[in-house]
Amino acid sequence: MTAVDLPAVPRVLIAEADPWSRDLLKQVLLNVRCDARLDVCADGEHAAALLREKSYDLILADWELAGVDGLSLLRSVRQQRRSPALPFILLSSRNDSASVREALPLAPTAYLTRPLNMESLTQRLQDLLLNEGESVYCEIPALAPGMTLPAFLEQRREVCDGAPLRVDVKAAVHRSLGPEGVDLQQLEDQVRMDPQITAVLIAAANSAGYHGTPVQTLHAALNKLVPGQSMNLILGLALKHNVVLGDPGLVAYAERHWQLSEDSAEYARRLARMLELDHQRCYSACILHRLGDLALLRCLEDWRQGGGALDDEAIGESLDSFGAAYGSALRTRWRLPLELRQLIAATYSLEGGVYSREALVVNLATQMARLTEHEGLQELAGSKTARLLKVGLSELTRVRKT
Repeated sequence: MTAVDLPAVPRVLIAEADPWSRDLLKQVLLNVRCDARLDVCADGEHAAALLREKSYDLILADWELAGVDGLSLLRSVRQQRRSPALPFILLSSRNDSASVREALPLAPTAYLTRPLNMESLTQRLQDLLLNEGESVYCEIPALAPGMTLPAFLEQRREVCDGAPLRVDVKAAVHRSLGPEGVDLQQLEDQVRMDPQITAVLIAAANSAGYHGTPVQTLHAALNKLVPGQSMNLILGLALKHNVVLGDPGLVAYAERHWQLSEDSAEYARRLARMLELDHQRCYSACILHRLGDLALLRCLEDWRQGGGALDDEAIGESLDSFGAAYGSALRTRWRLPLELRQLIAATYSLEGGVYSREALVVNLATQMARLTEHEGLQELAGSKTARLLKVGLSELTRVRKT
């Protein structure tokens, strides 16, 4: 089947077990055809049921699906002897010759192995879903009549895509590539100050496809994920809607939250090293503690683009009312490890009577970051947090100046 045979709006089925790979495939496809009607599922039995109920113009399926695997789905589709053949892209982590020989008789439109080559996948989708030289433009939907900003933000809280990007991901990945492939330490250095990238990679490293000790740091996430998968996830983030803010007022707020996150994280890293604690875990907690506020700003961009009024007062009130709730919802929905979520919570307040030393470090670090350049450290050195850590004015001064 060629693109000219497709209906005006194609219907596509994506069957992928891993939630982050599933989201990546969705974003790549929508970047090619933003108007596509998508059905997305996580297991083969659900995919088979959808294939019995609906007619599709393209299928992307993972060979390693639970229940009914992707190869079985392909076999079932080919047994229907549709003419022309239904385009079917089979995805797999199997790159051995025996697996390729097993799949080829079923004539997949493409057999793509992981980590996926993003350019190759995009080209395949363009060939299948677009005529030569064609592009599709999708207008941003207007707000529903009578929609208020609080109602809009409450509605979006459980489904928002997270924070805008601080880092130019294409440049970061390019600078991390060397003769031997991706340099993980270089990639970490390039993206560690970006809350969205940090959260997504930690979440992906803790997803169903990976087992073992929960991952709580960017460093551990990069070393648990396949390097190509890390790059794909990072590059995939740039395909999402409103990952770069356009409203100058929202950009100004985002810059303040990014700087607060980075300052807190750097102070936490220095304090933890001084006290011989887990400095990477403390850094991660602090870089993520404003994730909800940043995600809210991204949703406010959606509100503005949909035709909603927005001024400085509305931005401030929205952050006060919804910022913490957005952060909590994201950390829960993305299933960040409980221990990391507890450490992030400690950046705001210390509850209960027993605190870990890492919790004290992140709490003190965020207090330091909130001080203006004209505020001294004397009062902070006398705080309960500093006393419990046995950190005095001289140590805090050293941390601030390091």
